[in-house]
Amino acid sequence: MVGKKVLVVDDDPKIRALIRKCLDIEGLAVVEAADVPSAFAQLESEAFDLITLDLHLGGGDGFDVARQVRYSSDIPIIMVTGKDDVIDRVVGLEIGADDYITKPFHVREFLARVRSVLRRAETRERSAPAAPETPADPEAGVEFDGLIARSERLELLDRDGTAIELTSGDFKLLNAFLQNPKKALSRERIMDLIDGPEWNPLDRTIDNQVARLRKKIERDPMRPALIKTVRGVGYILAADVVRTGAGAASKRA
Repeated sequence: MVGKKVLVVDDDPKIRALIRKCLDIEGLAVVEAADVPSAFAQLESEAFDLITLDLHLGGGDGFDVARQVRYSSDIPIIMVTGKDDVIDRVVGLEIGADDYITKPFHVREFLARVRSVLRRAETRERSAPAAPETPADPEAGVEFDGLIARSERLELLDRDGTAIELTSGDFKLLNAFLQNPKKALSRERIMDLIDGPEWNPLDRTIDNQVARLRKKIERDPMRPALIKTVRGVGYILAADVVRTGAGAASKRA
């Protein structure tokens, strides 16, 4: 982990100093921000390997920062807050935070979480597919139930051609189903597919993510016909999946 850079966002200088001291032990470079505008300014000017993020900040809150980061980046995020609230934890994880720790925290626990999050990020980078030798077709994608998903563009089009707004977490979850159509996937298998085998979210995180995705793609989210629940197992994408785009043979999965 030596040489990696961490952005520490917290309005309490004592907490920033404590986190800096913890991260110094691991040989990590630290940049501090005391509020939301400062955090955004740092993110625009430098590249970071990890963000530790307080929820209660001046000029906004940690959720604002997390949403903006997740819209354009997969930088790991650990939310650090004094509010031990289940709803806050779930919302933070749904937005895309990689972990959550409450104040006061033990130095060893904090460092263990930092190491774990950075290891998972490194695993994702190593397992990412190599860039193709020929340019990818930006129109290539898959169609299911009238929806069109294009991974190259991180784009999902509705049945009338309107773009559906998805977070990076939504798209990872959708891709897991699109790559495994008509296969029942356990929650543990979905975890492996979207973030690697070391990911350890709260018990209901996958269920909450599926519920959010259903609201965006189902004709009737209360009676889901695309992503169905398989009792005692997990979930299944019940739709046919057809490859689209120039040069793509019409292949139904």
